[in-house]
Amino acid sequence: MHLPHQRGPLHDLPDTPEAYDAVLADVTEQALTRLTPEGSLEHPDCVDDIGDTSLGITSLLALAWQRTKDPRLPEAVHRSLAFHLRERVYVDDNPGYPNLRVRNSGLPYARYTLAAGAHPIGDWPSTVWALLQAVNVLDLADGLVDEDQRDELVRVAQGYWRWLTGATFFNPQEAGNQAIGCVVGGLMLARHLPSAEAEPVRTRALELYAGKIRAHRVGDRGALLPPEHGGAYDNNYGPISLSFLAQAHRVSGEEMFAEDGDTLARYIDARLTNGGFDHGGPRYSEQHSAFESVLGLRYFGARIGSDLGRYRGDSRWARHAVKPDGGVDGHFAWMLVWQIQDATPWHREPAAATARHQLRAGTVSVAFDSRMTPAVVEAGGTYYLPAAVNRQHGFGPVADGFLLCRPMGEVRVRDVRAGGLAAKLVTKPVVGRDHVLRHVRSLYVTDGTRLWMTVAVERLPGSPYLLAGMPYAADDGDRVRRTAEGEVVSAGELRLTHPEPAGADHFDARSRTTQELAAFALAADPRGYGDPDEGWRHLVASTALEAEPAPGVPGDLHVFAVRYGPAGPFSPEFDVGTRGLAVRTEAFTAVIGGPAGDERGEPTLTLRG
Repeated sequence: MHLPHQRGPLHDLPDTPEAYDAVLADVTEQALTRLTPEGSLEHPDCVDDIGDTSLGITSLLALAWQRTKDPRLPEAVHRSLAFHLRERVYVDDNPGYPNLRVRNSGLPYARYTLAAGAHPIGDWPSTVWALLQAVNVLDLADGLVDEDQRDELVRVAQGYWRWLTGATFFNPQEAGNQAIGCVVGGLMLARHLPSAEAEPVRTRALELYAGKIRAHRVGDRGALLPPEHGGAYDNNYGPISLSFLAQAHRVSGEEMFAEDGDTLARYIDARLTNGGFDHGGPRYSEQHSAFESVLGLRYFGARIGSDLGRYRGDSRWARHAVKPDGGVDGHFAWMLVWQIQDATPWHREPAAATARHQLRAGTVSVAFDSRMTPAVVEAGGTYYLPAAVNRQHGFGPVADGFLLCRPMGEVRVRDVRAGGLAAKLVTKPVVGRDHVLRHVRSLYVTDGTRLWMTVAVERLPGSPYLLAGMPYAADDGDRVRRTAEGEVVSAGELRLTHPEPAGADHFDARSRTTQELAAFALAADPRGYGDPDEGWRHLVASTALEAEPAPGVPGDLHVFAVRYGPAGPFSPEFDVGTRGLAVRTEAFTAVIGGPAGDERGEPTLTLRG
């Protein structure tokens, strides 16, 4: 089976003016066929996320008219805009809406679901989306929208802004992408107001970003990120936040949006594999966005000088939102408008600088979590996730069922490049169940095709082994398929184990259950509302690669050595001398310094190809 949402890299989508004109031409024909006598452009099957969708397609028609002057479009824009203003602007409180600060304000808002009280919790983001569709139409209105309609749309947009920022609590779902989107709406709205009215809106938007979003960023992997549904990052919504930061910088010029976008972009670059696979998040996992991410990944990829477009999107939403029948949906249409308007080219080369939380070369990558334990290992087109044993997750030595990968003190890192090789040495003080402090030294070396992992630790009791990951997915053309195997060899005996008994908290990689579905099954709240990252932490055991210690290692050490990637001879040799542990393989010789490090306590590493 294939993972459902992770498909082709986003930078593979043509983004020439001609390609975008073809997209708009398709939207135009669908819209003109769909337009009802009342002026609705909503997809007939749309129920949820509906309040902004007709207006979203209106904005796409307005952009198409500005580019082509198709004579059929002015009437369609007039009728569909009239429909939104007449039928989709609500001023009576939605029964059951829990986040009002002012009852019966009479201010306009958009509904997530049209039926009163049916699902009011979604009205805040739906109103953000409606505001963004409205300001896009205003941006494109010259010569197309008559003065009366334009004035009414401005009044409604002002009302949306006041409802979002005064009549309700700001950002009630703790969703960074929604909150930054609201700020963008205010910044864009201000450009259509008289100066006396514009400046307070712009000032309020900047204050909200600084005080309600920026001041509450969440740390992960050394970066401060806009919080997403209560967590630091969501691989669906995080790149959407990046697109909102790009638009905020484009329309305001404020440096804080560029700074925060650069930070988020570097974070995404570090956690993202070469092949564009990623997983994890507090709202979704493995449900990647597509066209909604293009603007941010392209804009900030160029700024930081890295190929963020390798990110695998969901090609079914490659250009715009669609329903299961393939028909266009106006949801998030502003992102297509903005990416067409922005001429930033894709940066297609990897970043030259090393990153603390990533090792990357050729077709090999290791993304590290905040504890500098691998979060994803990629080699030979296969992706390995942290395995689980006794409710503990990660890569590292296991002694008597205890996984030694959680640091008890400072984690130190040394990066070295030599002779076409890239290496990262990670040293951690760890404490086992016996309360003995040990130093785990993990060396990762790649030639761009294979990855060598060597782990040394003071001798462990019992029958220790290295938990070396769970093979989970593999590249398969422009898709990612599930797998339960990979090309891995070990200096000691290697075994691939599967958990017993079966159940939600015992993940067997041979099953057809995805990591996301298993995570939601273990989450406290329903799918889409629960936290899959939290749910996944409840996993007891998983499919796992287990490597025995390398034989014949001198001194009071256990050394584990595995290689991921194409098959071939693997007979590493080890020697302990005054300089540290020498590791000799078919491709390199490395010397890993002792736990004490250099005169500053930093790890020492020499590498020779």
